[in-house]
Parts: sequence; structure tokens; C-alpha cells
Amino acid sequence: MSEYQDSHTRRTFLARTSCGLGAATLAQLFSSGNTAPAAGLPGFPNFTPRAKRVIYLHMSGGPSQLETFDPKPGLAQWDGKPLPAEVRGDQRLTTMTSGQGAINVMASQHKFARHGQAGMDMNTLFKHMPEIADDICLIRSTTTDPINHDPAVTFLQTGSPLSGRPSMGSWLSYGLGSANENLPAFVVLLSGGGQPVPSRYWHNGFLPSRHQGVKFQSSGDPVLFLSNPKGMSKENRRKTIDRISALNQLKHQQSGDPEIEARIDAFQLAYRMQGSVPGLMDISQEPKNVLESYGAQPGKASFAANCLLARRLAEAGVRFIQLYDRGWDHHDGITNAIKGKINAVDRPTTALLQDLKERGMLEDTLVIWGGEFGRTTYAQTRNRNFGRDHHPACFSMWMAGGGVKPGMTYGSTCEFGYNVTENPVHVHDLQATILHLLGIDHEALTFRFKGRDFRLTDVHGKIVKEILA
Repeated sequence: MSEYQDSHTRRTFLARTSCGLGAATLAQLFSSGNTAPAAGLPGFPNFTPRAKRVIYLHMSGGPSQLETFDPKPGLAQWDGKPLPAEVRGDQRLTTMTSGQGAINVMASQHKFARHGQAGMDMNTLFKHMPEIADDICLIRSTTTDPINHDPAVTFLQTGSPLSGRPSMGSWLSYGLGSANENLPAFVVLLSGGGQPVPSRYWHNGFLPSRHQGVKFQSSGDPVLFLSNPKGMSKENRRKTIDRISALNQLKHQQSGDPEIEARIDAFQLAYRMQGSVPGLMDISQEPKNVLESYGAQPGKASFAANCLLARRLAEAGVRFIQLYDRGWDHHDGITNAIKGKINAVDRPTTALLQDLKERGMLEDTLVIWGGEFGRTTYAQTRNRNFGRDHHPACFSMWMAGGGVKPGMTYGSTCEFGYNVTENPVHVHDLQATILHLLGIDHEALTFRFKGRDFRLTDVHGKIVKEILA
């Protein structure tokens, strides 16, 4: 049984005793005057962390490694020819290409250049990211299991392709707690259009509901239904929440249900957020030069605005900030479509790292960039307006700050960009490494559910020690 559940067993005992001590203890524990940041599990972090927080830039849809960070100039001689059977092996195809007939190689139409002291390869469409080449650790050998979007994102975020498990941000909230009692530990921001991004990607699963991610809006009302209704004053809102909390406390004393405790916390946090969130989400307070560096415009939702908000949220103490940028699912027209996506993320991503670095925050902030899988070497269509299908066997991601080696390229793929040839990094390995950088032993952060101890990495995962600074 986990430490967390032990503590709830003790609380349940106190709540159900009629000697008065249990009720008094609970009333003090759940009172609206309790303003201390929520602590995590006893003993966590397990060792000194290198990172205090995470900003995860998820490129939803699966960016092509062949058009971003893993050039394969040798494909030119294979252009239009069948992909060799020995390269493909027994890897499955999606239903979108399994019936198209020929599986022909299509060389990238883009140019690449090397940047930084390590000579990191990037598409020349990246005009700003070369400035941070010496700050990032590029992993070319990431590999995953699912071949379709929804299970692949679910697997990356929760460690299982099936929905119902807690997301990574929820695990961190559960283990490490919150660093700011006026804000959620786990915040989500969305930009772009295209592939759906359902809320279960940031769900708490079987963990207490207080650990669920909270979606913030980058324009308009920062959080849905956060503002008071017309005619409701702040004083009346406070009185209403106090009365609701009192009723919930009475019910908790009767049943000991930990979800009632989570409900009390949610009401109290929502009230505190009414005072803290609107100002935090107002990027017009930023100096003009900062807004220009990100390419963000106050009042206009964009990936750029979300990157700036991510820095503000990190500065305010949010533990896990997840940005989803949609529109990377290029089944056709990849040559032109990738231009718009790179242009949208290039400048703000670069500005985010530089801003964190200038503020002395990059050293303890882990920044992650990547999608749920890569794209195929072969063309999904048979003309020059080609696209690429889903490819889980190898893709590129990068990390920066938070204890990761800077200016490093780790792992490699074959000449076709179809298989990992050196230092594979499975999704479970990536998850184990992220937790390690936050001071967490991935095998120790567990929660007992339905008679089994679950964890983010399931029963797998090894730390990629070679990329640790």
C-alpha cells in the first residue's frame, strides 16, 4: 500500500471516531485558511532533483523526422523506388497505406544545415532554433509501440495505449505536490487545429481528482466558469464556498471518502485562482521586447502566446505545463505544410529557452519537444504532393535544461530513416528519465489500484544515463 493511501486510512479512522479529535483535526486540515502549498508523498523526491518543473511542448500529429532533425540525403538515389523488404521487415502499415499498392521511397524536398559546436542538423526552415542548438539534447532514436494517434499520445502521456491511466503531469502532482497553493500543479494549453486533443490526455485516471490537469485558455476567460456570475460579489462567493466546504466536511467525516476531500480542495483552489489567474494570463504586462521575441500578441491565441504563458506559469510555480500544438499530421502535401508548422513553433520555442536561460530558470526547468511518433520514409501518395504515414519505429525528440546534456545528439537511425541503429530510447525509457531528472525513482512512484501497484512506466523503463549532465 502506498504512503498516500496509508495517510487516507488514518484520516478515515479519525473521521469515523466520535471522540471529537477526528472532526477537529479534519476541520483544521480542510479549513479555507490553510494556505500552505500542497505537499507530495513522504520521501519524494527520492534524491536531489535536477529539475523542479517541466514544460512539455507536444507537437500533436507526429512531426516528420525526415523534414525536421534527421536528414537522409542518400534517399535521393531511392526516390520513387520500392522500400527494400529487408528495411521494412515485419513492421505493420496503417490501413491508410496498406491498400495503396507500391510502397515507394520519397526523398525529402528540404535542405538541412548543421549548427552549434556539435554540428546539429536542422531543416533550414528553422531560422531561430539554430541559436539554441548548443542548449538542446536531440534524441533521434525515440521509439514507441502504437501506430495510430490516440493510443500513441495516450501511451506517451500515461504509459499505456489504453485510456484510464494517470497522465505524467498527474503523477508528478501526486508525487511532488504543488509549489503554489493558488495555482494547479498541472496546466494544459492548446494551439493550432487538426488532430483532436481530448481532455483525457491530462486526466488523473485512478489518482485522486485533485491531480487532474487544468486546461487554461490563452484568450478570453482564462479558465472556463472561473469568473463569478453577474450579481455575485466576491464576498458572497467566499461565503458560498465556505458553506459548501462545511457541508462537504460533514459528509467526509461520515464516509471518509477521499474524493470529498478533493472536492473541497477544488472549490478552495478555484476561489484562489479567481485572484491569481487573470493577472498571470495577461501577457500584455510583458515588455514589448519580450512579446516581440516570442512573436506573441496580447489577446490573440497562438503557440507563441502559449510559450510565453508557459514561462509565466513556470515562474509562478506550476509543476507541469503541457502545450499541445495541433496540425502536424501530414498525410499529404508535407513539403509545403511543414513550412507553416515550423514557422509557427520556431521563433517562440527559441524565445522560451532563451528567456528561461536569461532568468536563470533553464537549469532547473526541463523543456521537452516532440510528437507521438514519426513519419514513414515511403510516400503515402504517388505524386510530388506526397505525404508520409505514421511511423512508430523511430522519431526525433529533444530536451533541454533540467539536468540534460546540452549540445548533444543521441542515437541514430538507418540510411532510410526507418529503423533505429544505435541507442534506442523507448517511450518508457523517456518517462523514466524525465522522472529521474525530477528526483523520482520511477519504480518507487506507485499507486495501488485494483490489487496492483501501478506506475507511469508500467513494468518497463530504464534511465538514459548518457544524456544526463
